[in-house]
Amino acid sequence: MARTKIVLAGEGGQGVQSIAKILVEAGYEAGKEVLYIPNFGVEQRGGVSIAFCQIADTKIGEPRYSKGDIVIMLSDRALDRCETYVDESSTIVYDTSVCTHEPKCKCAKVIGIDANRIANEQLSSRVFNIIILGALLEATKVLELSDIKNAMEMALGKKFDVKPELRELNYKALEMGMDLVKGAANGQTVSRV
Repeated sequence: MARTKIVLAGEGGQGVQSIAKILVEAGYEAGKEVLYIPNFGVEQRGGVSIAFCQIADTKIGEPRYSKGDIVIMLSDRALDRCETYVDESSTIVYDTSVCTHEPKCKCAKVIGIDANRIANEQLSSRVFNIIILGALLEATKVLELSDIKNAMEMALGKKFDVKPELRELNYKALEMGMDLVKGAANGQTVSRV
């Protein structure tokens, strides 16, 4: 891996920045070069929240980039706003249970997962972002599962200690996200644009 450029976008309150923080912490602890640039304003009141992340084996020379290797879109407004970060080599992951339409931009691959519905029906709405983190991990293979779990322990360990069932719930959500992308790779809900 030379450098992986990641764009995460969704509505305020979906946990986009939390995903980014765990991701770059995991990369840092794994000895990678990492960079995280949050982009948000009044998102807590319903705006689009975007996180730009980079993970690399060597020094990251340029903090900004125009196209992402993977672009995660978690709402219709995120779809509309982030198509500009996509090119023919990008992979898009979007939530089919939140977005009312599929991304229409030219890219290498589109992976649709119904993370929000699964979180609400099978786990808890509070772990929606962890499902997305698992999907991102599987789609990029940029880090190991153990790296992400270690970073989750650093970020959420105190909550896990108070309520041990939260650890199991979050780990299950992480693995579900990975399984959603694996299923998509096997022909379920994947399309090419």
